[in-house]
Amino acid sequence: MAEEPRFLVDLNVGRLAKWLRAMGYDAVFVPGAGDSELVRLAQAQRRVLLTKDTSLLRRRVVTSGQLRVLLVRGDYILDQLRHVVRELRLDAPRDFSRCLECNVPLAFLAREVARGRVPTYVFATQEEFQECPTCGKVYWRGTHWANMKRDLARVRSGTE
Repeated sequence: MAEEPRFLVDLNVGRLAKWLRAMGYDAVFVPGAGDSELVRLAQAQRRVLLTKDTSLLRRRVVTSGQLRVLLVRGDYILDQLRHVVRELRLDAPRDFSRCLECNVPLAFLAREVARGRVPTYVFATQEEFQECPTCGKVYWRGTHWANMKRDLARVRSGTE
């Protein structure tokens, strides 16, 4: 079984990190990191570097095949995500299994534990909750989740 790709996302496509995490992929974003630092981190952590910076493609570590870099196409986030999904053949169906902020796998949160940590209406209408063990953010399947789920389905199907 092939190793699942892990990503390092450049500043110029930084929003991809959140969407890749929403799909269940390990995606790191380091704001302020220069090209050399990005290359060093991607190599050390065996990550695919996602960028719009064509100069990164000319680096020896890339041209020699030691580091995989994907030049991201598109100006809009869902077009960029669609490009990455298509080029790298991403199809792991683990949506919403990572914290969108911390990139850490989410843990089940008992409903009673969620009481007082989510709005009253959310607690009254939702049965399942997840929590980030690092930042403590609580997730549930509300309208934001439904909208993102719809957008991810469109990305995977290649439709607008």
